[in-house]
Amino acid sequence: MLTLRTDVQTPLVSQIVDGLRGLIAGQVIKPGSKLPSIRAFAAAHGVSVFTVVEAYDRLVAQGWLVSRANAGFFVKRRDEGGSPAVAGQPQREAPRFDARWYLKQIFENRNLPMKPGCGWLPHDWLFGDAVRRSLRQLSTDGPELDGYGLPSGHMALRMMIAESLAEHQITVDADQVLLTHGSSQALDLVARCLLKPGDAVLVDDPAYPNLLYMLRFAGAQLIGVPRTPTGYDLPALEALVQQHKPKAFFTQPRLQSPTCSLASVAHLHRLLQLAEQHDFVLVENDLYADMDGTSRSSLASLDQLRRVVYIGSYSKTISPNLRVGYLLARPDMLGEFVQLKMVAGLTSSDIAERVTFGVITDGRWRKHLKSLRDRLGEAHRQVGRRLDSLGFELFHEPEAGMYLWARHPDLPDSAELSKEATAAGIMLGPGQLFLVEPRPTGWLRFNVAFCQDERLWQFLAQRIELGRQVAQ
Repeated sequence: MLTLRTDVQTPLVSQIVDGLRGLIAGQVIKPGSKLPSIRAFAAAHGVSVFTVVEAYDRLVAQGWLVSRANAGFFVKRRDEGGSPAVAGQPQREAPRFDARWYLKQIFENRNLPMKPGCGWLPHDWLFGDAVRRSLRQLSTDGPELDGYGLPSGHMALRMMIAESLAEHQITVDADQVLLTHGSSQALDLVARCLLKPGDAVLVDDPAYPNLLYMLRFAGAQLIGVPRTPTGYDLPALEALVQQHKPKAFFTQPRLQSPTCSLASVAHLHRLLQLAEQHDFVLVENDLYADMDGTSRSSLASLDQLRRVVYIGSYSKTISPNLRVGYLLARPDMLGEFVQLKMVAGLTSSDIAERVTFGVITDGRWRKHLKSLRDRLGEAHRQVGRRLDSLGFELFHEPEAGMYLWARHPDLPDSAELSKEATAAGIMLGPGQLFLVEPRPTGWLRFNVAFCQDERLWQFLAQRIELGRQVAQ
C-alpha cells in the first residue's frame, strides 16, 4: 500500500499518516473502504504493531478514518461526520481557482502523494540536521521563555544578516534589519504602511497568489507588469507607470515565482530610473537569493535602500516551519514598519530567530547551500528534458531556483487539468492562480524538486494524448 523509508528523518508513524491521508485525499483509497488490519499492515510493511496503532489512532482523531468495533478501520464517508478533519462541514464544492482557493488547497492537499505544484522543498532537501543541533544548543543554554523578544528581532541574527548582505554589496547595519514572521509578514507590513485603498500598485504578472490576495485585501488597484525571461516588458512598464502613477512596485527580480525568470542589470537600472522619475517605492522580494549560485546585482545593491525595501527569508532553505524572514529599509521607513509590527503582533519569535542564528552560523551552512543549488540545478535539467520530450513550451530555463513555468498546446486549461490531477493524487500549480487578471490558461508552475515520480509523467502523457484526440 505504501513505501516506507528508514533512511530519512521522518518518523515511520508520520510517513504512514501522511501517506494514507494522501491516498485518501487523492481518491486512491475510496470513502468507505476498509483498511488492512493493524497486524496485517504491520506485517506487510515491516513495522511494529505499535507504530500502526499510533498511526491509525492519529487518522481517527484527524477525521480521516472511523473505527468500528469488531470490524476494523474504514475511510470516513462524508455522511459520517463531514469532510476529513473538519467535522460538520458541508459537501465540498467544485474548486474555485483564485488566491483563496490556492491558500486553502496548498495546505489541505499537502499530503497528496505527488506535489509538483507546491511551493516548498522536500524534507530531505532542507537543513534538518543543523536545526536539530541548534535546538539542542538552545535547550542547553536555557532559552528565555518569559517576556518577549526585541521589537526588531534577535540582535545576533540581525548582525549576521547585515554581514552576509555586505558580500552582496548591500551596505546596512543591524539597526536597518527588521526580523519578521517569514517574508509574508514583511510584505504585509510594507503594504499596510505604504498603501491606502485605491492606490495603484504595480506587480509582476504572473505573480505570487498570496501577494495578489493580500494587496487586494488592502484595497490596492493592481496593475500587472508582464514578465519576460530577462525581466520585464519595458515598453509596457513605462506606459503603465505613465498612465497609473503607482505608489509602489512589488517585484521579484531574481528567480521569480512562478516563472523563475531573472531580471537583467539593464532592466534593474531602468526600473530604478522610473522609480526616481515618478516617485514610487520598489519592494524587492528576494527570498530565493540563497538558491542562486551566481553573483548578481539586486535593486537594493544598486540603490542602497533609497527607494528600495528589500525582503529575504530562510523558509525556503532551512525550514518553512521556522517562519523567519527579514526586511531592510532606510531608517525613517523602518521605524514605521517596526511600530506596525508591534501593533499587529508585538514581536516575532525570539526562539525561532535564535534557532535560525544557530543554523546560519553552523560550519556546514555554506556547504548546505552549495549542495542545495547543485541539486536544484540537476533537477532543473532533468525536469526540463522531460517536459521538452512531451512537447511543453518552457518560459525560461535558469537551471536555478525551484520552478519551471511551462505550457502544452494540447492542455489549454491548466485549471481543469489540476482538478483531474487532484483526483489522481497529484497537486499541480495551475497558471491562472498566478495571473493578475485570472483567466483560463495552459501555463503550469512545476516545482522541480517534486517532479521525480514517474506517475506524474504518465498522467501528463495520458492527458496530452486525450487532448490531441479531442482536438481531432
